[in-house]
Amino acid sequence: MPWSYSKLLDFEQCKLRYKYKHIDRVPEEKSPAADRGTAIHTLAEKFVDGRLKSLPTELMKFQNDFCALRERYSNGLVSNEGEWGFDQNWQPAAYKTAWLRMKADSVAFNENRTEAIVIDFKTGKKWGNELKHGEQTQLYSLATAIRNPTVKKVTAELWYLDKDELTPVTYTREQAINFVKSFDKRAKRIDHAHSTGIFEPSPNMVSCQWCPYGPQKGNQCQHAYTTSMTIADYRRKYA
Repeated sequence: MPWSYSKLLDFEQCKLRYKYKHIDRVPEEKSPAADRGTAIHTLAEKFVDGRLKSLPTELMKFQNDFCALRERYSNGLVSNEGEWGFDQNWQPAAYKTAWLRMKADSVAFNENRTEAIVIDFKTGKKWGNELKHGEQTQLYSLATAIRNPTVKKVTAELWYLDKDELTPVTYTREQAINFVKSFDKRAKRIDHAHSTGIFEPSPNMVSCQWCPYGPQKGNQCQHAYTTSMTIADYRRKYA
């Protein structure tokens, strides 16, 4: 079962929710925010590669950045919407059969390809997502370093398109490669769950309230912690 960073987050939040979503494939409600994000990502890709002649309104807060990215693309120094795959030894692999799958919105290089900027376009909020967005930059930087042996420095940038805010973080090649240890350890827990078939629930008052499989939504999960329960109620019910 291939994993991605979003799947890793689902697994670590609640293994049973991960099972419903990624193994049983129980459908969730459609998210207008997710659909909007996909549409804006498509506009960004089309502008950078020249299919759109003028910059869409949704991207205007980053007008100078997108124009610079477009120019660099025309010089062969930018790749867009890359589908990256890695095997269990963290070596590049075919995306469709890979152990780890990633998609990079845009990667820009300097002329001798010793420096790279890997860019992720964000249409959601920054506040409250700092930790997972920070980890995402680590994984992107790691992947960029592995895929490009000549790169000595990687900068990961998050472009918050709705907020007009750009967050950069820079790593040396050695720093980026070193992130493999923690991500490998976390991903192997997913492999272990698949091999044992054990996906335990992690009920709590916050995540159960918004879970698409909880009593407020699809009601597939019988382990949900509801806001009307006390801790004692929950323990009596599920002990």
